[in-house]
Amino acid sequence: MTPMHIRRRTLRAISLLAIAGSLSAQVRAVDPTTRLREVLPADVAERVIAQIAAARGRGIPAQALENRALKFAARGIAPADVERAVREHAVRLDGAQRALQAGRGSRPAVDEVEAGAEAMRQGVDGAAVNALAKAAPSGRSLAVPLFVIGSLVERGLPSDQAMAQVRDRLLTRATDADLERMRGATGRGIGDRPLGAPGRTTGGRPETVVPANGGRPNAPVERPVPPRRP
Repeated sequence: MTPMHIRRRTLRAISLLAIAGSLSAQVRAVDPTTRLREVLPADVAERVIAQIAAARGRGIPAQALENRALKFAARGIAPADVERAVREHAVRLDGAQRALQAGRGSRPAVDEVEAGAEAMRQGVDGAAVNALAKAAPSGRSLAVPLFVIGSLVERGLPSDQAMAQVRDRLLTRATDADLERMRGATGRGIGDRPLGAPGRTTGGRPETVVPANGGRPNAPVERPVPPRRP
């Protein structure tokens, strides 16, 4: 093959990659509001969109609510339950953000707020999140520590014990990898409970998001992705 042919093939490959990247970016750029109107009944979609807009106006990570609504809708959750789940999670996100900011004296990162809200979904209260923020070494991201606390509580460890164990490890300068090993060899994490089974929210009220299929076998399972490490 001549150098000219090689050059042409290379240019063609680069062009195809550029086109693929552009199409991918267009897909990612689809407005979540548009998607919500496509997957939810009109009245529910407008109320959910209004809830998300109100949360965004208060500085709450709105993308977490958009993702939650779209994920639940895609998994067949009844529209009314999607709406309620968004409303309840907005409360948790707000509580986690306030607790972290009060404990640190500075605005927390988005992944810290989301991890705090997930821990609160498992039954950890705002006061405990605040105490962890105060006790943690300065500058230490609390995203993974809070995720691990929620994971331990989900597996049955009382929230005060889970909080104490993670706090103690933080004080010894444990890394994120060290903390993640505390979750055990099973790898079970937040959200491994089938939807429709009793969960816990702030104040101990159950979160009973029931699939539209009535909770029959093979019901969808919510599996949040662990926070990215900084």
